Amino acid sequence: MMLAIMMAALVQVAAPSARVLPPPSAEALRLGRELADAGTLAHLLPLMESAQVAELVGENVDMAASDQAALRATAHKVFVGGAERLLAGEGLSYARLLSISALRTIVGFERSAAGRAYRAVTPQVITGTMAAVGKIDFKGEVRAAFCKEKGKLCPGK
Repeated sequence: MMLAIMMAALVQVAAPSARVLPPPSAEALRLGRELADAGTLAHLLPLMESAQVAELVGENVDMAASDQAALRATAHKVFVGGAERLLAGEGLSYARLLSISALRTIVGFERSAAGRAYRAVTPQVITGTMAAVGKIDFKGEVRAAFCKEKGKLCPGK
């Protein structure tokens, strides 16, 4: 579910806008990618990989240990390729949508001691947030609210 939400958000960010944007400069591309590599998505992806691979292996407990290891290795190869495409797309979007000045400022922060400290705790913040929130079922919550408000989309109706 979390991966689907992140993918939908990335598609929205990467979707072309109504206005035609000039191609980003080499500097903008470099800074955009650096920003993507330091961002939340870059921190979320390994957490998602770990959870998804554990689930996949858990669904196939009858496999020999060597096959489970091979499955984990294959999953990691697939993950690396997918993560690269996502981060490249995110970096390109930053390069297209932010000015060079904004990119320099944001990347400057990311390179600072405060930025490094922020990045160092980001995975724990994400994990802690997800643990505190628990399971999120957006569609289920919308259905329940709509059922209460309009009497429609109610379970069993």
